[in-house]
Amino acid sequence: MLFGYENGKYPHGNSMVVAGRESSVIVDPCLAVVPRQSELPDIDLMLFSHIHEDHISAVRQFPDAACFAHPEDAQGLRSIEGLMQMYGLDPEGSTALQKQIEQEFHYTPRPDVQALVDGQVFDLGGVRMTVMHTPGHTRGHCCFIVDWDGSEDRLVCLGDIELTGFGPYYGDTWSDLEAFEASLEALRHVDARYWLTFHHKGLIEGLDTFREMLKQYAGVITDRETRLLDYIASPRSIEEIIEHRFVFRPGNEGIMIDAVERRSMTQHLDRLIELGRVEHEGGRYRAR
Repeated sequence: MLFGYENGKYPHGNSMVVAGRESSVIVDPCLAVVPRQSELPDIDLMLFSHIHEDHISAVRQFPDAACFAHPEDAQGLRSIEGLMQMYGLDPEGSTALQKQIEQEFHYTPRPDVQALVDGQVFDLGGVRMTVMHTPGHTRGHCCFIVDWDGSEDRLVCLGDIELTGFGPYYGDTWSDLEAFEASLEALRHVDARYWLTFHHKGLIEGLDTFREMLKQYAGVITDRETRLLDYIASPRSIEEIIEHRFVFRPGNEGIMIDAVERRSMTQHLDRLIELGRVEHEGGRYRAR
């Protein structure tokens, strides 16, 4: 485990190196990797839980390693233009974010990125890594299940299923609320001893502990939806809903915050309309 600053607080993260008898893998090479590269074994493969700027900032350190990402996300590693499309910001926001990614995260394209698929197994020699497609955060988000010879233990690399009080992030064009919920339910049925998050929580031990954290994490979605319904007991416009803040704290500002609130809450509203719990009339939303 290559733990980042404050257990992987953004823009840092927690990368992982898995070394077998025949080859070695690094998962999500981030800023934490750069000062430690000399301590690592030779890296043959780079695997990405998904393609966001903080998960690819040390790609340039391993020019000879083959790299793999889910085909739904691979465009973000092939070109900066492909990555910006995944966020779905307006032109001004996209320009500002692209500049930040290029300067602070040292964006390095890898047009040779190869596709990994759900259920694919990477056999490193005595250690196996199985791909579990867990979309929602992005379309191509994946977890990696690590098994090794001579042990009944198992480790799951969770990527940006962070298990924090902030809750699931599904605020980009490439995000999907209901896919995220399905992925969390699927993880509940995975048996493992260790769980590694890319941000904040780091290494978690114990299946019961993980499942309780997962339950609380998923509960943030329900909490957001409940607060939204309470707020639109009186008719509200989407701009009022965005300004109220359901994902971020009131008063938070930044390049992406309004866009994330809009994308996140629109998904909730669309679902609630389909369920007959919200009506949309005259540009305003109201709970029924």
